[in-house]
Amino acid sequence: FAPFGLGLAHHLPSSLTPPTSLHHRWHCQRQRGPSSSRALHSSDHLPPHSQGLPKKDLEQWDSITAKFSAAANIPFLLLQLPQIILNARNLLSGNKSALLAIPWLGMLTGLLGNLSLLSYFAKKREKEAMLVQTLGVISTFVVICQLAAAEAMPLPHFLATSAVVAIGLTLNFMNYFGILSAPIWRRWEDFITIGGLSVLPQVMWSTFVPYLPNSILPGIAAFVVAVAAVLMERMGKLSEKGVRFVRSISGWTATLLFMWMPVSQMWTNFLHPENIKGLSASTMLLAMIGNGLMIPRALFIRDFMWFTGSAWAAFLYGYANILCLYCFNCISREFFLAATGGLLSWIGMAFWRDSVAYGHFSPLRSLKELIFGRPGLADR
Repeated sequence: FAPFGLGLAHHLPSSLTPPTSLHHRWHCQRQRGPSSSRALHSSDHLPPHSQGLPKKDLEQWDSITAKFSAAANIPFLLLQLPQIILNARNLLSGNKSALLAIPWLGMLTGLLGNLSLLSYFAKKREKEAMLVQTLGVISTFVVICQLAAAEAMPLPHFLATSAVVAIGLTLNFMNYFGILSAPIWRRWEDFITIGGLSVLPQVMWSTFVPYLPNSILPGIAAFVVAVAAVLMERMGKLSEKGVRFVRSISGWTATLLFMWMPVSQMWTNFLHPENIKGLSASTMLLAMIGNGLMIPRALFIRDFMWFTGSAWAAFLYGYANILCLYCFNCISREFFLAATGGLLSWIGMAFWRDSVAYGHFSPLRSLKELIFGRPGLADR
């Protein structure tokens, strides 16, 4: 889960390359059309739970958090560029075998995660977060193209992947601009729901191979469950809560997929502590910064899933690996203290500023609303 917004697939166990809160279905229920794509920072974009509150502070913090989210593209791009440049150099020098070190299956997994999150944010009309996920899709696909050029990925799989990327990007942006029919969008959501739910258990299982037998049974079982859930939802066999749950699966599976990345990295550190020196402190810092920049926005719109994924990645992927590097004397004390102080100060600032914008006396009120929602929102 390196950067929650982007695909750093090659860090996962044979997979991955950087959210569905039901508290904000209002995004999806807004009338779709050309007029609905207006600026994100207008007063119309403010969450429904902000009604009745002074709009000046809310609009200001709304605009600032959106800019923070957009700024996350910078560290995420810096994370991907070195790999892309290195691959290009190896291809130009004829060293195709070097690209075999990058698992194409892992890149595919990350790509699916990015597409799932892109669909989630397209529904929520969070254009800055959409740009982060789009960057993740494009940068991951560039690496996949390089793998195909090096014959490190089967051609049929590459062609199928290219089609999915083209269709996925087209449908998501058509949906964002309100020019896509609802039935087509639902079919796309069914696809990413089945794909995401099938991949997640398989990735988690693969992390602990060879301590667990190498098997594709978890993926197959999850695929059957996912297809059954989608069919039952389609046939109206589920309750309203069941329908909401099924429709939230794609976002949550993508989030959990990325959240599994730091678990995988920590497991690797535990098994092979001598390899910790191979971690890049600057890479971990960029991952922490990129995910941290999205935390205020997720908190502001009360998106528990987005907040969970971003905070998890910032702490358990970025900061936890910085802590490991410090414990093994790979970085200076000053670097570690600066990273610690910076992250804690940023989180504290986000909660304090959010409580000011909403007129709360305590940041704990913002945390409570993030987790449990605001009373009266359930039916909006």
